[in-house]
Amino acid sequence: MGIPIAEFQARIVREKRERKREKVRNFIEWFNKIIMDAELYEYRYPVKGAYIWRPYGLQIRRRVENIIRQLHDETGHGEVLFPVFIPLEYFSKESEHIRGFEEEVFWVSKGGKDPERLILRPTSETAMMPMFKLWIKDHTDLPLKVYQITSVFRAETKSTHPMIRLREISMFKEAHTAHVDKDDAEKTVKEAMEIYKKIYDYLSIPYLISRRPEWDKFAGAVYTIAFDTLMPDGKTIQIGTVHYLGTNFSKVFEVTYLDKDGTTKYAHTTSYGISERVIASMLAIHGDDNGLLLPPNVAPIQVVIVPIPQEGYDTKGEAAKVEAELKEDGIRALADLRDDKTPGWKFNDWEMRGVPIRVEIGPRDMDKKTVIVARRDTGEKYEVPRQDVVNFLRKLMVEIGDNMRKEAWSNLRKSIHYVSSMQEALNNLGTGIIMIPWSGDEQCGIKIQEQLDASILGIPIDEEPTEQIGGEKDLACPEKNANYWVRVSRRY
Repeated sequence: MGIPIAEFQARIVREKRERKREKVRNFIEWFNKIIMDAELYEYRYPVKGAYIWRPYGLQIRRRVENIIRQLHDETGHGEVLFPVFIPLEYFSKESEHIRGFEEEVFWVSKGGKDPERLILRPTSETAMMPMFKLWIKDHTDLPLKVYQITSVFRAETKSTHPMIRLREISMFKEAHTAHVDKDDAEKTVKEAMEIYKKIYDYLSIPYLISRRPEWDKFAGAVYTIAFDTLMPDGKTIQIGTVHYLGTNFSKVFEVTYLDKDGTTKYAHTTSYGISERVIASMLAIHGDDNGLLLPPNVAPIQVVIVPIPQEGYDTKGEAAKVEAELKEDGIRALADLRDDKTPGWKFNDWEMRGVPIRVEIGPRDMDKKTVIVARRDTGEKYEVPRQDVVNFLRKLMVEIGDNMRKEAWSNLRKSIHYVSSMQEALNNLGTGIIMIPWSGDEQCGIKIQEQLDASILGIPIDEEPTEQIGGEKDLACPEKNANYWVRVSRRY
């Protein structure tokens, strides 16, 4: 059993608080620097809003994609891969949809010598529905549930940010489903929400689930449910959406089926998406001024072993043995045996790259038949008997993941503030999410957004508000009674 090294603990807690302060003050600067320093991402590619995943970053991404695939496959979704091009006549069919995306579309104006009438997909409803029409004949073909992880393209006019606001969203998971009726479609809406909860829990990301207001729903949807999380600078970021589309797309594209009673009916459809924003959120929430902190389940290297050299002791050989034992047990381990770097340099480098656990092996450790284990999340150190190291590290990885998740949720909940006046709302906006009394009237909601220079995220559907609505007035329309507590924040 590991023995905590007590004298480190109080100092570590203080240092941990300090390490997060610069990240809060200059979040975007911190984020851009750390993803470059850790060699996750390259943003110097000469196309605005298009970026490169480097090997270390791509390993993280693949592990996130693996859990996304696993959860969709387990719930009966089939993976597909559609072309990047959508014919203009398909895209133009659904009028509300094209109005929602027309300013974001990349147009293919020429192919070789001939003019083309194609777009690069901003999302795939209008690409998939014509195929659904061909694949669905009668009720036995339903439900049909497919997904893909691919690139989508949006002509982003705002400032682009690596992983956060892109023109090529290169890790876009979009699922599209068709059903016999609304009830069956809404079962899949709930199923999609459960899938997303499991993804975010796996990555130790806290989340809020809200029903978006009518003016902010997905173009062509009956309603939109969104997942948001809180970034270190007090802004929220949308990390996933689920849309019930009703028959809006199936009527336009004539996606019908022959029902049991012999009548032809329109399919009810849904779609839901998630992107690399989920990785950006994971990095942002858990990192500090010393660098990244990766949850053990997605870290490319879960344990790094650093030998402390001294003449007469084969610490490098012992580090290599520990690496082999950990790998044999399925732990992603690396012994850093470089001779041209000092142990202190290696400590800082691997801490910056977010490796969850460091094992140190020095001469005294070899004499005592122990190792020193340092955890990245709290900075705590343990002296562990050499023979127990594999079991200890396996348990510690679970503990680290649980602790990261617990701390992230605690920070999110502490950042939710109930307000009853515009001034109080303005005072709290920069610190997180505010809960505002709202009548539900669209014009009043838009006034709230304009007066606060913020966005209504929607009505909470993940949990009951901690305060009951009763007697409050709409913040922007005081002549109206409030019917809801609604979430408001500044957002990316």
